[in-house]
This record gives sequence, structure tokens and C-alpha cells, in this order.
Amino acid sequence: MLELRPICEHCAKELPPASGEAMICSFECTFCRDCALGLLSNVCPNCGGGFQPRPIRPAEDHKGGNYLGRYPASASRLHRPVNPEEHQALLARLAGRPPEER
Repeated sequence: MLELRPICEHCAKELPPASGEAMICSFECTFCRDCALGLLSNVCPNCGGGFQPRPIRPAEDHKGGNYLGRYPASASRLHRPVNPEEHQALLARLAGRPPEER
């Protein structure tokens, strides 16, 4: 079950459960679209993977109790700004390699 983390790990922008701005890697590292695709160049600073839009959990129970009310978003705010120098070194190591080949 996705945690649906509430903020961008870098800039702390609010990313509520229905946000279309939330991007995640396969480890659920969560960043806003601006940070993920701009500052980070689609390279997760924590694992080196790429980002995808975070799915939106339905707010209403349409079937089987699978909705936000039963499975709420995380309230844990993980804010750990990216070190620009370290990220540039990671980008250099991964230069030219698409996410599916990292």
C-alpha cells in the first residue's frame, strides 16, 4: 500500500493525496513535479531510479472498502533537502542512462 507521503522531500511543498504534482520512485521517495523533473533531472537522489506520477487513491468507497478513508495517507513529513553537489555527482555517473537501464 502506497504511503502517499504529504510533502516534497526537497522543498517541502504540500502534496495532499489528490495532488497531481506528486512524483515517486519505486521506493516511494516523494518529490513535487518541479523538483523531480527540474532540479533532480528525473534521477532520484536516494536510489538513482526515475520518477513516475504518484497514483491518486480514490476519496470515496466505490468498491470493497478500497479508498482514502479506510487507507489514509501518511502524516509523516520526510524533509531531507538534496545536496546539490552530491546530486550532480550522481547525475554524472548516470549520464545518458534511462531509468529502465539504471
